[in-house]
Amino acid sequence: MLTLTFLVTTLINLYVKVLLLRIWMQWARCDFYNPFSQFVVKITQPVIKPLRRVIPSVGPLDTASLLLAYVLSVLMFTLVFALQSSVFLFDPVFFYFGLVSLVKAAGVLVFWVIIVRSLMSWISQGRNPVDYVLIQLTEPLMAPVRRFLPAMGGIDFSAMVVILILYMLNFLGMDFIPGWAQL
Repeated sequence: MLTLTFLVTTLINLYVKVLLLRIWMQWARCDFYNPFSQFVVKITQPVIKPLRRVIPSVGPLDTASLLLAYVLSVLMFTLVFALQSSVFLFDPVFFYFGLVSLVKAAGVLVFWVIIVRSLMSWISQGRNPVDYVLIQLTEPLMAPVRRFLPAMGGIDFSAMVVILILYMLNFLGMDFIPGWAQL
């Protein structure tokens, strides 16, 4: 059962992160003609398109994608509990776990996008279409840090500061929400 639990949680977590990436790309007004953006849209469009007929967007926020990501997070806890206990039981606490899991997934997504952008800046130097989208995604987070901490010796420390802020928020979550580290 551990293998099945791993498979279910991994697949659901990956799709939730792609949905959150779609929301983030829409919020940041990324170039949707970019090949990477097209990949994200094509992988989520079959599920989001019917939902958009019922759930409209609220300003720049793609509420259909957000609702689907939340429902998948709640469903993940329900399925994991059913796989581990061999009893299909829906507990209302799964709504809370789903919300906390969604917030944590968003933080992990921001962390990895910043890491990948930093690594790609050493290799591609802005000539890759994926690099262009990553710059569009992370620049709203890193530009305010650059106003207070300019590049020193040609090295940009804004990515490190944003990652330290994410770590601080993660530890803050561990202080106030029991079980935060396990989600």
